[in-house]
Amino acid sequence: MGFFSFLILGLIAGAIAKLILPGRQGGGWFITLLLGVVGAFLGGLLGGLLFGRGLTEFFDLGTWLLAIAGAIVVLLIYGMVTRRSNAT
Repeated sequence: MGFFSFLILGLIAGAIAKLILPGRQGGGWFITLLLGVVGAFLGGLLGGLLFGRGLTEFFDLGTWLLAIAGAIVVLLIYGMVTRRSNAT
């Protein structure tokens, strides 16, 4: 998958993860989309290590599921970190 395909995948995965997650994460849509790109990278990396399957084809369901799952994980971690820093 090319660089721009990966960016588009991450941006869309971040938007979908934002829609899936309940509650309100700080940072707005821009931060969410950036975290989606990071999450897509993380999902591809973990998918390759755990399942022997990474982000290969743009129009593959497995690629999308890994990217969205990675984006959800990154958004959850970001939400916990920002919630903790705002509480103190």
